[in-house]
Parts: sequence; structure tokens; C-alpha cells
Amino acid sequence: MGEKPRILVIGSINMDVVLKAEKFPAPGETVLGTDLSLIPGGKGANQAVALSRLGASSSLLGRVGADPWGEELAGKLSENGVDTENVAAVDSLPTGNATIIVDQEGENRIVLIAGANDALLPEDVDLALAGKAAWDAILLQLEIPLETVCHAISAGAARGIPVILDAGPPVKLSLEKLRGVTVLSPNESETEALTGIRPDGLESASRAAALLEKSTGAREVVLKLGDRGALCRIDGHWKLIEAHRVEVVDTTAAGDSFTAALAIEYTRKTGIKEAARRAIAAGALAVTRLGAQPSLPTAEEVDRLLERAG
Repeated sequence: MGEKPRILVIGSINMDVVLKAEKFPAPGETVLGTDLSLIPGGKGANQAVALSRLGASSSLLGRVGADPWGEELAGKLSENGVDTENVAAVDSLPTGNATIIVDQEGENRIVLIAGANDALLPEDVDLALAGKAAWDAILLQLEIPLETVCHAISAGAARGIPVILDAGPPVKLSLEKLRGVTVLSPNESETEALTGIRPDGLESASRAAALLEKSTGAREVVLKLGDRGALCRIDGHWKLIEAHRVEVVDTTAAGDSFTAALAIEYTRKTGIKEAARRAIAAGALAVTRLGAQPSLPTAEEVDRLLERAG
């Protein structure tokens, strides 16, 4: 697969409290849960671990609380091969937390508390980029302050470093704020939040992707469309690359696995079609397992799935 690309992830670190239940509770309703797990998560941490497992040299810039969860999460990142030199503890805030309810169909609903993630500031980005490391790409999400995200996009662009943005969770913002991003990859709900267009068919998804491309100046726009696959521009036309048919256990971190694979292949210059193909496979494998980081596949697993699919 070539040399390991060096990718700096700037993003969130959370402890996920995962509750399994047969169905989601309606307002005012109590339902019985079937399981409870504490699982390392946060979109930034998930993508950093995914990068490491998929064959990149991964480093994370992020913040945790000065509490047992923060210490545990930093240790788990290191165990997964992620460079944590730029992960620091914040005394005044707790470690970020996501409470995730997973139903029997594998769908999830999430309540997020940012905690120490809100303490990740633009000046922290500058300090990380001023180090000796030469980055092949910067990978961002929207679970940290938007000011920090926008500054990282500008700082990366100014240094000629490709900036890849996973536009989750859904946020309504002016697309002009994302000028300078190289690769933009939202899912369905994130696409609708950014464009006002629900990508429920090829025509509407293509219109949304074209709007994102024009308004942000991104070189590549790749829409994550769940079990339909992914949409990207190939040979001048918006085309859908179909998803793999797998048994869904939990969709948590599927998008993170997808974006990590996309980032690696983009830095390797394999072409957006091949990048999306591997990203779809990585996302498909993630949904077959429970939890965020435990579900993230290795490069070898992605290779095997693609070989079986032909």
C-alpha cells in the first residue's frame, strides 16, 4: 500500500456510554435496556485510531479532562498506535461524553457533552503545526469549536497541507467559512444541514454536492449516503458508488472509518474513485460491530472485503 502517510487529526475525544435497547423511547416513555458499555469515542479520536489501523502514521491534537476518563482515553489512543504528544488535560472541564442509544436495528441516537473538547483553541493548532513534523494531511470534524476548525482549515491551506473535513455532526453554517478545505465529506443529515437539500436521490444528492463544491472551493466532495453508498465526481460527472450489503449491528463510527480510509487514499493519490471504494468498505466493516473504536477495521480486513466483492 506504499509508505505510511503522516496525518494530523484535530478533533474531539469522548467516552461513549453505549446503551442497547429494543427500541428508542418516545417522549415520556421508559424502555428497558439490554446492555451498557463504556467505549472510547469522539470523532477525532475515532478517526485517529481508524487511520492507525488502516496504515497511516496518526497523530491527534485534542483535549481531555483531568479525570479518570481522560487518563484512560489517552492511554487507549497510545495503545492503538496514535501519537498523543498533542493531547493535553484541562483542569476546569470534564472529559467529553456521548451517551448513545442503539436499537435492535443497529441505528443510534446520541446526546453529546463537549466538555474539554471546547477548550481546543486556534492557538493550539498553531503550536501543533509549528512542530518538526511534516504532515501529508490534516483531518477535521465539527465536534470542536467552529473557530478552531476554521482556523485549522486556513492554517493548513496557507502551508499547502491538504485539509480533509468530515462535516459531522450536523451544523448549519455559512459555506464560505469552509473555504480552503481540500476534501469535504458530509453524510446525509450533514449535507442537508449545510445545503438545505435533502440528498434522498441521485439528482438531489448531485445538486447538493455541486453546491458544496462551488461554495467551498473543495477539490473533492464525497457524500456519505449510508446503505446507498457514496457520491463523488468521476470524469466530470457525479456518480454513485454502491455500498456493500452487510448485517448492521451498530452504525456508530462508520462515518469515521469511511473518512479515515478516504483521507489515506487521497494522500496516496490513488484517485477519488478508488479512495471512495476503500472508504465504503471501511465503513461497511465498522457497522458490523458494536461501539466506536472497537468497530474500526484494519487495512487487511478492508482488502479482504474488496477481494470478496470483486
